[in-house]
Amino acid sequence: MYLHLGSSVVVPQGDILGIFDLDNTTYSRITRDFLASAEVLGQVVTIGEDLPKSFLLCRDKAGRDTVYLSQLSSATLLKRVESGRFETF
Repeated sequence: MYLHLGSSVVVPQGDILGIFDLDNTTYSRITRDFLASAEVLGQVVTIGEDLPKSFLLCRDKAGRDTVYLSQLSSATLLKRVESGRFETF
């Protein structure tokens, strides 16, 4: 099953390590450093053109990490996860 992150981006449920609110987590220097490092390494995928409200940390089966910046709030994404509103392909 897949979680729809916005636009046409979906990720496998099993790849999601965490869903984070961008406003709350970027107060921490550690989080800002992590996101900057991921950007330098080419691991950040920006979804949509609006300002991002959340980010997801995902790890695929090969062990590659990807950070998705989504315009959907972390609360919306969490509700989709909890309600089982995943896409199936």
